Amino acid sequence: MKYTVVLTAAYPPIARAILAGEFDVIEHPTEPERSEDEVITILSEADAAITLLSDPLTRRVLSSNSNLRMIANCAVGYNNIDIDAARKLGITVTNTPGVLTEATADLTMALILATTRRLVEGDNEVRHTGRCIWEPLHLLGTSLQGKRLGIIGMGRIGTAVARRAHTFGVEVVGVRSGESLDELLKTSDFISIHVPLTAETRHLIDQAALAKMKRGAYLFNTARGPIVDEDALCDALESGHLAGAGLDVYENEPDVNPRLLKMSNVVLAPHIGSATFETRSAMARIAATDVLRFLRGEKPLHVVT
Repeated sequence: MKYTVVLTAAYPPIARAILAGEFDVIEHPTEPERSEDEVITILSEADAAITLLSDPLTRRVLSSNSNLRMIANCAVGYNNIDIDAARKLGITVTNTPGVLTEATADLTMALILATTRRLVEGDNEVRHTGRCIWEPLHLLGTSLQGKRLGIIGMGRIGTAVARRAHTFGVEVVGVRSGESLDELLKTSDFISIHVPLTAETRHLIDQAALAKMKRGAYLFNTARGPIVDEDALCDALESGHLAGAGLDVYENEPDVNPRLLKMSNVVLAPHIGSATFETRSAMARIAATDVLRFLRGEKPLHVVT
């Protein structure tokens, strides 16, 4: 009897190519707002599954199918999974680290440039007016050269962002998880977040942290939305304390704070940090390969628990 592997979304074709020769593969269309009951139904036949970061893999979901033995989360993060429950239920969890580094660092720099040079505002103006007007004081932005970038989380992605920023003549300072943010907040012209979402980092950037930032500074987040208190961020932007922000992640995804939508000095991306063909294919390959190894009785390469 073949094992059954459930794909909870439309992943790049490499996932099916790796698995279909040995297992029954059930594919579902991508739906980013599934309920627990919907995920329970989808996983009812699964011995293993490749899942999205948006799939709510709670204790209730994980315990609903006694045959479920392995979850391969197609993401670096796994805050959608009750890890303690998985451990107690004997369910192996894997993720897809490493391959997102360069793509996410690229997008971070794209957000920094788009925000400080007011690129989206300019694009909107040209599209709406059908004209290109040059004026000495029109759409003035902020240069990067000689400025300071503070990186919160000097892991793989934070380090890759630092390498890129140096080429633009930016001074880079960074802190690792658990280190004091005070000096970085007070002295940085731009701050970019690259820490995982944990109980300790939820609302790490709150009203108090934002108040410590330099007036006229910019905030960028390509990590996880709940690391930033969005209402406090909106307050800081509306008051003029911060000059702008660039976001790829949001506190209550898939919903975006309506206050952010009204701000022309905020660049909003739809969680596309890893959205290159090469990166998403690599993520699918890693997830599928770990499922393949696990169901063959071999140790997966990227075990979380």
